Amino acid sequence: MTEKACTIHRLHPAHRDDIGDLVTRRPLPGPALDHLGAFLFLNHHGPQVYPSPNRGLPFGPHPHRGFETITFILTGELTHRDTGGHESTIHAGGVQWMTAGSGLIHAEISSDDFKRRGGAVEILQLWVNLPARLKMTAPRYTGVQADGVPALTEDAGRVRVHLVSGTRGGATGPVASLTGVFMSFAALDAGGTLVAEGLQGRDVFLYVVRGSVAVAGTVAPAFNLVELTPGDRLELVAQEDSVILLGHADPIDEPIVSHGPFVMNSVAEIHQAYADFQAGKFGTMG
Repeated sequence: MTEKACTIHRLHPAHRDDIGDLVTRRPLPGPALDHLGAFLFLNHHGPQVYPSPNRGLPFGPHPHRGFETITFILTGELTHRDTGGHESTIHAGGVQWMTAGSGLIHAEISSDDFKRRGGAVEILQLWVNLPARLKMTAPRYTGVQADGVPALTEDAGRVRVHLVSGTRGGATGPVASLTGVFMSFAALDAGGTLVAEGLQGRDVFLYVVRGSVAVAGTVAPAFNLVELTPGDRLELVAQEDSVILLGHADPIDEPIVSHGPFVMNSVAEIHQAYADFQAGKFGTMG
């Protein structure tokens, strides 16, 4: 049977929505797309250079429940702390994967050293939904430095795929997704071709971080989320040196009710999340 190729259905440009002095672009949710299947939200912070000294990143303690956050540190560093007792500083090329589940409080901040010396920063944070059966699962956190993320060299060295979760080319990503999410980021030299297969029935997430890529002859430039047509196979070609975020997940055919930092299945569950947070059930940051 011939595989059906994905094509570009629509491009969703990121809109600028700075947070304090942090340059921020957000393609999802956007005017024409509230969510892309299991993928709920993406913030693209930077690229920018923080001066010396600086106040650091603005994400002090805040709660979450009902979903997962995947944070890609492309440049710079990010310190994570949460009420589950997890703490780490992840540097460029590394990833933080947090399952908020039943609820916790975390902070995503800059180290004291970074606030003294400053430097370049570019960070992506993606929110991925959890099904109802897992929304109240125990929270967990995995922080992986760059050397713990398999880098697969493809297309005669013109493509480097950094595998975060799932399998590709005989390698397995360091994070075991609770819902079978495949997640990667990739750097492509101009003319490099990346192929992804086995996509039938999956929600495919493709965001162009830098450069531009073409799918079936249609070009997607930087700062665009690419909504694809259903298919088995995706082939994209870098039009210039490029960086992309590429993931796919099984659909979650359930109601999505979100408010602020909580994503649940009903308004009543949102109210309960706020009540539990205010009652101190998410713990206390030290």
